[in-house]
Amino acid sequence: MSTKMVGRAVGALFLLAFVVYATGGALVDSGSGAPDVLAAVADNQLRVSAGALLMLVNSAVVASIGVLAFPVLKAHDELSAYAYLVGRAIEAVLLTAGILFLLILVPLAQEYADAGADGASGLPALARVAKVGNHYSYQLAMISVGAVGMVFCRVLSRARLVPRFLAVWGLVGYGVFLLGAVLEILGYAVGVALSVPGGLFEITLGVLLVVRGFPARQRQDPDGPTGDTSTTAPVATPAAC
Repeated sequence: MSTKMVGRAVGALFLLAFVVYATGGALVDSGSGAPDVLAAVADNQLRVSAGALLMLVNSAVVASIGVLAFPVLKAHDELSAYAYLVGRAIEAVLLTAGILFLLILVPLAQEYADAGADGASGLPALARVAKVGNHYSYQLAMISVGAVGMVFCRVLSRARLVPRFLAVWGLVGYGVFLLGAVLEILGYAVGVALSVPGGLFEITLGVLLVVRGFPARQRQDPDGPTGDTSTTAPVATPAAC
């Protein structure tokens, strides 16, 4: 696959990740956002399960971004390429763990509905723990993507794989995103607001890459634009007598 086609595939995956996770998260929230979480999930099991599966697709997508971008990044900075690959894999694993916490709500809701209010006194507490587990798994995943996203944008800038202003935007956006995830873990609910610059960067980057891909790597040419690497041997002259 050419470098341009790799870039287009990476761009499409950035956009796909945004769509499937946002859609899946909206479905889960609409099916579990009531004060009585388990009662809401019991009435909307299909919606919650479908949303969780869409979020699971996102885990596969973000891991694929790391794999596809690896050879392009490695050509410019091998250590950064490995860091980005590992960081995206960690993100995928943590997001998957969070989705498992959400899926636990479905059997808990079934038990809650079968047992009734008198026999299910401990189940709402378990549901709250599951939602908190999802929250922390997500924030840890965002710390990973924020950290390696800054590495990614550094390579984009140095290698001129995208316009410089866009790489700087991403560097700042991922830094703010990382800060927001850390603050969320510390108990400050600012992550959504601080994710906006990084989120808009990923959408813009995705559109740009779908349109134009990554530029082909330019070869070093010691003899100028002609590409002629041949050399001419000097003509021997007879020794003076």
